[in-house]
Amino acid sequence: MPVTVTELKSPGARRRWQLTSARRAPARMASNTILILIGLCFLLPLGWLVLASVDPAATLAVRVPGQLSTENFEAVLSADRTFRPLWNSVVLSGGCALITVVVAILAAYPLSRYRMRFNKPFMYGILFGTGLPITAMMVPVYGLFVRLNLLDSMTGTIFFLAATSLPMAVWMTKNFMDSVPVSLEEAAWVDGASSMRALWAVVVPLMRPGIAVVFIFVFIQAWGNFFVPFVLLLSPDKQPAAVSIFTFFGQYGSVAYGQLAAFSLLYAVPVLMLYVLVSRVLGGSFAMGGAVKG
Repeated sequence: MPVTVTELKSPGARRRWQLTSARRAPARMASNTILILIGLCFLLPLGWLVLASVDPAATLAVRVPGQLSTENFEAVLSADRTFRPLWNSVVLSGGCALITVVVAILAAYPLSRYRMRFNKPFMYGILFGTGLPITAMMVPVYGLFVRLNLLDSMTGTIFFLAATSLPMAVWMTKNFMDSVPVSLEEAAWVDGASSMRALWAVVVPLMRPGIAVVFIFVFIQAWGNFFVPFVLLLSPDKQPAAVSIFTFFGQYGSVAYGQLAAFSLLYAVPVLMLYVLVSRVLGGSFAMGGAVKG
């Protein structure tokens, strides 16, 4: 509880406050030191990426380059090495996120609005689905894709990525939807709106921040997914950037570190741009103040 200025006027209170501050100082210093060390652990790889991307003779060591050069960026800025893989990643991740968000909203609505006996077991089943290892499912999925003639298909890969992202997306969307008052939908029903009309016209606009969170979460998860596109997409011109990054690893352990760092920086730009765009377009606060008055 904070101490007011009036309470500190008495000598006894001032003395107790000084003793309390003296006791808390070591703990505060220890916590700040731990946070600084954790921050350095994250900043060191990022620093290596930035420095190695402008170093024509980059190695695994973190060092300031003797000569700044754009040679690595010039080497990777081509259609085959960067632009096409990045576009494939945008198509896969964007399609996966869009399908997942729409289906998650439709699945979360009855779970949030209707109290049924199987709601809780169903939610726990969804939570169990989030823990299934994707590597254990890929063998039967590969056989299924071969039978359905969906191997090397962008559409089939998008739908499978959406299916693997649905459990967590439904769980998150349901929690966001619970915060929207049911009374707003009841008012829409009185005016003659159907349940689906109330969902898309009342509930969805009020949970835009939650939709933004789910969209970004699913997009980033699909953006960094290596294993699924590596198994299901065989053509080099269909592989996303997460798979094409292997082109910087040569034979016998040779690695083009500078080009790898430059490509990694370019690989992160679309995600940052998406985060800024979605946070501005769909972001905001739950503007429900006054909506349930009267």
